[in-house]
Amino acid sequence: MTMGKVAIVIPARYASSRFPGKPLALLRGAGGEAKPLIQRSWEAASRVAGIDAVYVATDDDRIRIAAEAFGARVLMTPESCANGTERCAAALPLLDPDVEIVVNLQGDAPLTPAPFVEALVAHLRRNPAAMVATPALRCSAELYRRLITDQREGRVGGTTVVSTAARTALYFSKRVIPYVPAGPLEDDPPVWFHIGVYAYRRSALTRYAALPASSLELLEGLEQLRFLDAGVPVSIVELAAGEEVWELNNPQDVPIVEALLAAREIR
Repeated sequence: MTMGKVAIVIPARYASSRFPGKPLALLRGAGGEAKPLIQRSWEAASRVAGIDAVYVATDDDRIRIAAEAFGARVLMTPESCANGTERCAAALPLLDPDVEIVVNLQGDAPLTPAPFVEALVAHLRRNPAAMVATPALRCSAELYRRLITDQREGRVGGTTVVSTAARTALYFSKRVIPYVPAGPLEDDPPVWFHIGVYAYRRSALTRYAALPASSLELLEGLEQLRFLDAGVPVSIVELAAGEEVWELNNPQDVPIVEALLAAREIR
């Protein structure tokens, strides 16, 4: 049986309460060349092996013009898309009908290692019943303490996930879950840090688009909870810690991302 194609879709919107115009923010890499964030994300997607096509999905002409200038294929999607998964779903009719797996590589995550994405696609290839896959890393003691400190001080420091023994997600939260009592476990916490990259089967995206936003999704601000609320299983692909993954959420993140680009010799 011939396997369907795989496409990466990079959702990008101009409006952002924390960082307006974020996709066009300039980031310097190794050697000092400045490129817009959306280009950095597109280049990261282009380094993933086994992908048939990479697209930028947006509703903004400024992003379209910038993306087309560096050679990206752009899909124009509605302004009404509330999150990246909705934007990927809106892009489905514009994709090659032979695309069976769509990867949502977020436009603010240019440091996502290619093997993370490749592992998600491989999981869906190996498991025909799997509908959605997303990665998680076991927290180091240092990361766990950082998350707990952020939580205590009222900051959102990241998303954690709990799953079944079969590695199907039970819940995602911006709180640190599960609860870890004080003691020896704090040095090796059984807490999994979620990385916001998703691989979906076409049928899962189609179903997502037909579902209303769930109350938990709206409370947590986590789009993947809509799948769980509707009973669509989300596979957790556990990965070994390696290169640091840092999203560009605020202007203050720019020097952090630039330093990591330089450290990895990404020009």
